[in-house]
Amino acid sequence: MDKKQVVEDDKSKKIKRVAKKKVCQFCIDKVTEIDYKDVNKIKKFITEKGKIIPRRSSGVCAAHQRELNTAIKRARMMALLPFKAE
Repeated sequence: MDKKQVVEDDKSKKIKRVAKKKVCQFCIDKVTEIDYKDVNKIKKFITEKGKIIPRRSSGVCAAHQRELNTAIKRARMMALLPFKAE
């Protein structure tokens, strides 16, 4: 019975990892507006397939994520960025 208890104790003890909080890159640079013509800055927030990276994985704050979405969509309409990768 002692062996079962030891095994159960090992399974119940899970190591919790504390993720480092991501900081908004635009807040650090004190950017007031995200320009759709600045393609090099916007490309960092798009996957290889052309999808917009979500806020939880990019670390951008909510206000800048909304501006980033509109800038990406405008850049797509102006043919500066692709809608879909080939």
